[in-house]
Amino acid sequence: MVFPGALVAVFVDGCYWHGCPAHYRPSTANSEFWENKIRRNRERDAETTKLLEEAGWRVVRAWEHEDPSQVATKVIELVRG
Repeated sequence: MVFPGALVAVFVDGCYWHGCPAHYRPSTANSEFWENKIRRNRERDAETTKLLEEAGWRVVRAWEHEDPSQVATKVIELVRG
């Protein structure tokens, strides 16, 4: 989700797909493939965040398990400035 006027970008990352430190559990089937896939997702997330921040954007990254109302409060504060 983006708020172009406020230069705020919001990402909600899935615990499995983005390697959540609290909830990610490695796959037992085809483990090498999935390990590389998750590692690359995390690298791409970091690269995307870096590029956006360098361009003046504020980035919110939330995990899927986070309380939506708390994430929304953070986004509202950034958008309203």
